[in-house]
Amino acid sequence: MRNKRLLARMNVLTVGLWVVAALLVLPACQKKSDPEATGEGAGPAADNQSAGTRTDLHEAAGLVPLDIVLPKPMFVGTPQNLRVPNLQKPLGHPRPMFLAPAGTKNVAANRPVTSTDEEPIIGEIEMITDGDKEAMDGSYVELGPFLQHVTIDLGAPHDIYAVLFWHFHKQARVYFDVVVQVADDPDFITNVQTIFNNDYDNSSGLGVGEDLHYVETSEGKLVDARGVQARYVRLYSNGNTGNDLNHYIEVDVYGKPVSVM
Repeated sequence: MRNKRLLARMNVLTVGLWVVAALLVLPACQKKSDPEATGEGAGPAADNQSAGTRTDLHEAAGLVPLDIVLPKPMFVGTPQNLRVPNLQKPLGHPRPMFLAPAGTKNVAANRPVTSTDEEPIIGEIEMITDGDKEAMDGSYVELGPFLQHVTIDLGAPHDIYAVLFWHFHKQARVYFDVVVQVADDPDFITNVQTIFNNDYDNSSGLGVGEDLHYVETSEGKLVDARGVQARYVRLYSNGNTGNDLNHYIEVDVYGKPVSVM
């Protein structure tokens, strides 16, 4: 019995020592974890400050995010197992904002459009620049098979910073031989420049492209035009993984009129 009591006292003493130790350590821990004392806990504020700094730098350079209005996602059915070479992997998150000089806007809105297929199977050519980006029936133009193109006349030379277009985002499709060119004349003879080309085998005859195939989504395909100057914008395609036909919902061209010195 005496041994048990001794053991109990020893246990109480041990616990007491632990309590005292904890009381001594606690103030130090509180000081260490105090955000005001150590600066810790200011991570988000620091991140916001960094983001603000980047924004300030962009604004100082005259760059602002493009005001892009996206359509509603509208995938229907089960996505196919797309066996397409040179296929871009999905980002897995929304596309980063695209910066362009202040005052940049969609200069293709309601501009005239011509096409190699003058009588579309579905829709009217004018729908390609009418502002309707939705994937529902009645919002897209269906062109015939094989290589087809559409051409937008901006009306005057522009500094073009981005071209954003939707073929058909109701289903997960990949369109082939997607080529985007700009030029000074409607026949594409003068100052022809290619700003996007994923025709990896030159089946379109426009040259071998190094850009990747991609799956159509409601975000559309945004091409960085890097301020190229041109009046006409032409987009090619050559069928898709669903069928041999070509489709366009909308084409936006973001730019500014060329300044006349």
